[in-house]
Amino acid sequence: MAIAQMAKIIIVSHRTQASELLEALQQEGICHILNPEETTVGRDFPELAGPAERPRDIEGLLTRLEKSISFLKGYAPAQKGLTAALAPRTVVDKQSYDQVVSDRQALRIADQCEQIETSIEKTNGEIEHIEDMLEILAPWASLETRVEEIGPLKQTMCWAGLISSQQLEQTQERLSELGAAMQQVGATSNRSACLVVSLTENTDKVQKLLRSAEFEHVNFEPMRGIVTELISEHRKKLLQAKGRLQSCTEQASELSENLLNTEILHDHYENLLNREQAKDAAPATEHTVLLEGWVKDRDFARLEKIVLSFKASSLHKIEPAEDEDIPVEIENTGAIKPFEVITRLYGMPKHFEVDPTVFLAPFFALFFGLCLTDAGYGLVIIALMIFLIKKMQGDKKLMWMLGICSGATVLAGALTGGWFGDAVQQFIPALGTAREKLMWFDPLEKPMIFFGLSLGLGYFQIMTGLAIAFIHNLKQKQYVAAICDQLTWLIMINSIVLFLASKFNAVSVEVGQFFGNLALIPAVTILLFSQREGGWGGRIGMGVYNLFSTIFFMGDVLSYLRLMALGMVTAGLAMAINIIAKIAGEIPYGIGIVVMVLVLVGGHGFNIAINALGAFVHTLRLQYVEFFPKFIVGGGKSFEPLSKEYKHIYIKKEV
Repeated sequence: MAIAQMAKIIIVSHRTQASELLEALQQEGICHILNPEETTVGRDFPELAGPAERPRDIEGLLTRLEKSISFLKGYAPAQKGLTAALAPRTVVDKQSYDQVVSDRQALRIADQCEQIETSIEKTNGEIEHIEDMLEILAPWASLETRVEEIGPLKQTMCWAGLISSQQLEQTQERLSELGAAMQQVGATSNRSACLVVSLTENTDKVQKLLRSAEFEHVNFEPMRGIVTELISEHRKKLLQAKGRLQSCTEQASELSENLLNTEILHDHYENLLNREQAKDAAPATEHTVLLEGWVKDRDFARLEKIVLSFKASSLHKIEPAEDEDIPVEIENTGAIKPFEVITRLYGMPKHFEVDPTVFLAPFFALFFGLCLTDAGYGLVIIALMIFLIKKMQGDKKLMWMLGICSGATVLAGALTGGWFGDAVQQFIPALGTAREKLMWFDPLEKPMIFFGLSLGLGYFQIMTGLAIAFIHNLKQKQYVAAICDQLTWLIMINSIVLFLASKFNAVSVEVGQFFGNLALIPAVTILLFSQREGGWGGRIGMGVYNLFSTIFFMGDVLSYLRLMALGMVTAGLAMAINIIAKIAGEIPYGIGIVVMVLVLVGGHGFNIAINALGAFVHTLRLQYVEFFPKFIVGGGKSFEPLSKEYKHIYIKKEV
């Protein structure tokens, strides 16, 4: 339960074996390959780190496969239900995976998808064009003149167009004044289809008038014939186009049966791309590729076995540079491991720091439980987490962690008498005796116990953080830092607390006086040595500031009162829900029972959701803001070994 020890390595491989070696490393997933700019070889021998060649053929193939997957999903039967949402990736056994990858014909799916998609797009465009033409022709259905005859004649000019129905009469009158005529042929919802005829010498005046009336000209080119015949012809074309579209859709539906194979190919080539990018980016000579990276000490023997299985490859341990940023991996087991979620969310510690997971786990679970303080709510969340763990794919650490925290919630709820608020007293008074036997105190009747418990736990966690830093500095042989930065504060703060306790008769006056005098020693040490760089004027100035910072510790402890606040809010809201439900139950004719159940289920469901979220967020804040800064800085680089990743499928593990 600590930060894994790392070994820096360099692998030298002949170019002919580099791809196969990287595939073996990716399959094992134990070696972190450095980027060229991070490698020692790349810095010392920049001529070896030439421009990386992009594997454009693989990138192009991946783009085609992504488009094919998107296309096929539109025609494949949609997965529905909660199970599909929790497990979106298809489970595939290794044998089926290998069979698809090795099938040379499998890539033809992308070609077929592209052909069908092109046909569908073309046919849709054709259908849209025909429908537009039918929409244009519809108002002219009663026109008996052939459309190609509409236009200029020897002495007259004819126009076809649409005009607003509101302006029709006025425009007809104004045209008659110019010796022109307008004849309505048909109409749309708010516009009239009209023919306008004018003498050739009045063309300019008529066109000016039509523009002012917002007359929209209709051009029938290149159509020929009577409108009714054209409409009939276009309707036939529309039916034919829709038939072709239906055929293409059926082909796409049949091809969608290959969606899984396409997803397998995509994930396979995605992993291949990662390997090729690593190889192409690595420093290299004419005949060799140099892979520099990190491996856990305990995995070095496995890595060595893999590398030595390639005759033209070798593995060597090398010393890291003094200022090198060593990647960090935290390793925990049992009930502690799920709480790695919290550490990773905060950011990895530096390689020389402490893994905070083992220390935060009990505090996080306990604080979460105190924020809810309801055994019934804890049982509901446990049941939900069990369901999600069984149904969800991928990493389930968060679910396990919330399940453990909910166990602490059940304990906290039992000790404070919270079972869906006061549901026992309101609805099942027969269980009141059992509830009271399990109770330690009722927060609503004795809130000061909860108040003191919250402050006490906060004080204990802060002292724990200082103690962790003190012990870690001792192990690192940083004795001055351990004494001046942690031990002084541990002694001074605890001495002040005991001195104040004597004022409230919690301890004897003599004990309080002794610790009051004892607090002066670490106070002087902090004043003189908490800042150990620069001149004495600056050092003492920072020492005064650091002594004043004692008040910040009080603020840190008071922050833990949020445990009591959230616990009381959860209980109060649960009680209000029970009261409303009980009142609703008095509605006659059996309606009350239904309303009561709805209020109880909906109300407590909402209370669980909103307060579980609040419990998680505020407990998280206490760890990040009050606890972690006492002993870690963070900002470490995560250990990210080259490994196979799957976006669309889930490889079934062989038993």
